[in-house]
Amino acid sequence: MEWLDRFNEAINYIEQRLDDEIDFEKAANIACCSTYHFQRMFSYIADIPLSEYIRRRRMSKAAIDLQSGDVKIIDIALRYGYDSPTAFNRAFQNIHGIAPSAAKTLGTTLKSFPPISLRITIKGDVEMNYKIEKKDAFKIIGVKKHYSASIEECFASVPIFWQETIKRGLIPKLCLLNNCEPYGVIGLSTCMDSRNFDYFVAVASDKECPANMDEYIVPECTWAVFECIGAMPDAMQNLQKRIVTEWLPSSGYEYANAPDIEVYFEGNQTAADYKCEAWLPIIKK
Repeated sequence: MEWLDRFNEAINYIEQRLDDEIDFEKAANIACCSTYHFQRMFSYIADIPLSEYIRRRRMSKAAIDLQSGDVKIIDIALRYGYDSPTAFNRAFQNIHGIAPSAAKTLGTTLKSFPPISLRITIKGDVEMNYKIEKKDAFKIIGVKKHYSASIEECFASVPIFWQETIKRGLIPKLCLLNNCEPYGVIGLSTCMDSRNFDYFVAVASDKECPANMDEYIVPECTWAVFECIGAMPDAMQNLQKRIVTEWLPSSGYEYANAPDIEVYFEGNQTAADYKCEAWLPIIKK
């Protein structure tokens, strides 16, 4: 699992820079993937968003610093990236339940979140149906929304964007444009930059793009296409996690620098037998 070793090297890089600015692009380069994929994979494997992990680690180290000497709280706040005592105080209390000033007292109960080292146990207890397909570049047409916040904040907003699109009555209009494979409604994140990317609700089409919509060219790529069966969104979320934690480590592939795609077919998305697909962009190691 060479990629897992690289992933742990990236975590070590983050650990060494908890009292400095962390370059997420550099961490992703160490892990040999995009910043988007690095943060997404981390959250699936560790069951915690990367930003929250870093916050907990910084507050754990801040607690040690507070009890180890007469360092001023403002100096510790600046050390861990907080420009004001108020912001640092809020973050510290969220983790430890007490103010930083109270943590200076010996005997005070504090919380410790140790650094993690990722290890994966390949379960394989439930089958995963997939196929490997190489596809030429193709065009999608649809509506998009630009995101420029953290990956966790962005993807908390994506379901809202889907609901807005449905309420505007755009899904039937998109389906009329769908004259190319894949035949279904696509959810696509351009995802090359974890803090600046476009999310599309779209369809594959070679027709002219309507004036009130946007188009995007999905690059030529090899995809691992996974069958997803179950009620949305839980079935898709569970599948995405299993892909990263169970399939990818032993597959002989790693993430390619291309969009993530979900393809939703006609049917009752709340039904236990609803079928859709998750497309993972891959490249041979």
